This record gives sequence, structure tokens and C-alpha cells, in this order.
Amino acid sequence: MKDKKKEKPKREDSQKARKRESEEPRETIESLREEKDELLGKLQRVSADYANYQKRVPKQIADTIGYEKELIIKKLLPVVDNFEHTLQNAHSAEDLDVLVKGVRIVYDQLRDVLKSQNVEQIEARGQTFDPALHEAMTQRTEPDAENNTVLEEFQKGYKLNGRVIRPSKVIVNRLVSEQKELQQEDREAQEAPEECQTAEECEAADQE
Repeated sequence: MKDKKKEKPKREDSQKARKRESEEPRETIESLREEKDELLGKLQRVSADYANYQKRVPKQIADTIGYEKELIIKKLLPVVDNFEHTLQNAHSAEDLDVLVKGVRIVYDQLRDVLKSQNVEQIEARGQTFDPALHEAMTQRTEPDAENNTVLEEFQKGYKLNGRVIRPSKVIVNRLVSEQKELQQEDREAQEAPEECQTAEECEAADQE
């Protein structure tokens, strides 16, 4: 009898152990399922936020551009007003100096508007020619000026935020001595005999 009583608790312990073992995978599966649902929910929220962001950003960019345009136009309107005023009074101006003064005021206002937008003129006249800043339209010789110096501007160049948006169109000084050296180098290059490719060609050239 005693042995049977001992065996019964052992059998119950074994059944409990098997039950626990069978419940552990279920708990693990349930935990993984909850974790999956949580991650899926987060992914859906992120996806929705990104979709809203894609819709919102173009509108914000368009609004910003429109706002900047409005600011520039508002700054230009007083310039236009003064220009119209100058034109209206041009026929009644007592002398040319009055008209020139009015045009100068309009010009200075316009330059101030450009400066407010980080637009600056490129220095050209009297500067050493720089192909990154200047575009040479033609050359001229002035002995009193240094070689490769900008003598005149056809058209002013401009930078926006330090970047060239239009180079200055200029006349560049080219001294005669420099031109002669270049011409001499060209003549020498043209008159130089061609290198012979074979021994026979070299012998024929020596005989000539």
C-alpha cells in the first residue's frame, strides 16, 4: 500500500511537469504574437506619418517659395513707383541733371533690393582676368596696363550667395610682346619638321 501511495504523487508530479511543458510554448507563441501586433501597429503609424509628410512637404515648399516671391515683389514695388515718377516728370525736367538724378535713385534702390537677396556684382574693371568670373569678348592692347588685365566691361556679372550666376563680359588687355611670343610659338610649331617613323624616313630627310 505504501508503495502505491508513493507512486501516486510521482505520477501527479510528472503530469504537472508535462502540463507546464505544453503551456510554455503556448505562452511563447502568445508573447510573440503580441510583439508582432505591436510592431505591426508601429509600422502602420510610421507609414501613415510618412505619407502625411510626403503630402505636407511639397505644400510647405510651395508656400515658402510663394512667400519669398511676395517679399521680393514688395521690395521691387517702390522701385517701380519711383521709376514711373521719374518717367512722368522727364518731359518737365528743367535740365538733364535732374533726370539723371532720378534715374540714379531708382538704380540705387534696385541694387539695394538685389543686395537684400544676397546678389552682388562681380568686380571686373582693372582686375586680373579670371575665367571663373569673367568672359572675354575680345582683346585690346594698352601698353600702360598690365597684361591679362580687364580693360572694360560689356556687361556686369553677378553672384548669388557667392556662386556665379552670370560672368562679366569683358575686354582683356593683351600686350604686343605677348602676342608676338604666341605667334612665334605657333610659327615654330608649324615649321618644325615632322618626326620620322622609320630609319628609311630619317635617311631620306637627311638627304633632303
